[in-house]
Amino acid sequence: MPEIVTEAEFQLLLQRYLDGLCTPQERVAVEQWYDRLEESEGMQLPGQNQEAVEDAIWHRLATQNIPVAAEAKVVRHPAAWWQAPTLRIAAALVLVAVALALLWPAVRRTWAPEAPIAVTVTNGWTKQTNTSQHPLAVRLPDNSRVTLHPGSSLRYQDALAGARREVHLVGEAYFQVSKNPQRPFLVFTNQVVTTVLGTSFRVKAYHNAAQASVSVREGKVAVQTRADADLSATPKRPAAAGVLLLPNQQAVYSAAKRQFTKELVSQPAVLVPQPFEFEERPVAEVLAALEKAYGVDIVYDRATLAHCTVSITFYNEPLFGKLNLLCKSLGANYSISDAQILLHSNGCQLAPAS
Repeated sequence: MPEIVTEAEFQLLLQRYLDGLCTPQERVAVEQWYDRLEESEGMQLPGQNQEAVEDAIWHRLATQNIPVAAEAKVVRHPAAWWQAPTLRIAAALVLVAVALALLWPAVRRTWAPEAPIAVTVTNGWTKQTNTSQHPLAVRLPDNSRVTLHPGSSLRYQDALAGARREVHLVGEAYFQVSKNPQRPFLVFTNQVVTTVLGTSFRVKAYHNAAQASVSVREGKVAVQTRADADLSATPKRPAAAGVLLLPNQQAVYSAAKRQFTKELVSQPAVLVPQPFEFEERPVAEVLAALEKAYGVDIVYDRATLAHCTVSITFYNEPLFGKLNLLCKSLGANYSISDAQILLHSNGCQLAPAS
């Protein structure tokens, strides 16, 4: 990261960024600084200056033709109005440039002299390596965001040009991919290739590891072995030999067996909040609520439980905690196979008293 000593130097760097004249290293440095800026609680403008700065921002945006999302609005909020999620990074950087005299002490605090991300550029390819001891955010040229784990590296063409957006990962990273159905996003590791159109997922594939895994937070993800990958395949048109993953599912690839295992993630997240208070309700209704909330498939003998009711309230228990409570009330148990939950029950029986 370039060393910034004076306010004037910082102004020049921001202007080069807005003009598209930054080197790859400078662009990465500005975006890393901006990510830290968003997380900082100290970067707030004095109340009496907010309106003037807002007016200046939009004047600069209009005169410089900086693209801003059509729905973007300046929201006057005393705490952090300028961090509204609909504003693009250009608007935020213009704000800082306009108000830098007021913010310079805080800017210096967030502009770290050491770079926790090591950046190298070779023949049009950028490689970023997390040399710190904690995960760090990386912003890609297509505005996708990557949380790169310590010791992990990401390599990609400078502009992510071409019909496909391709990145190469060694280590572990969480991806939040900007949606573009016309340009699939591919993550290459030593063992597997992951393809998405726009979604959130995690890839774990360390060098020489016996396993590689891909887990999905939202959207659909297609995973294939790298050796046999069909690069034209997408989640809408998955390869016959690949694995299609949905939210709360993961695929684990065994290098020794050369095969995938599809399973649920260890802690499925709530995808669609549901009311979890049931008073003498059919067991099927409770199971349907769990399926909808977590996006899981629960398989059970509907005839066996057809006339069974239950009174139960779930609070903040994880999915498997909820299932344990339900099974205890029914005298049942469950197992997991191929990302499905199999509920085993002999009918409306209470568990024996302990």
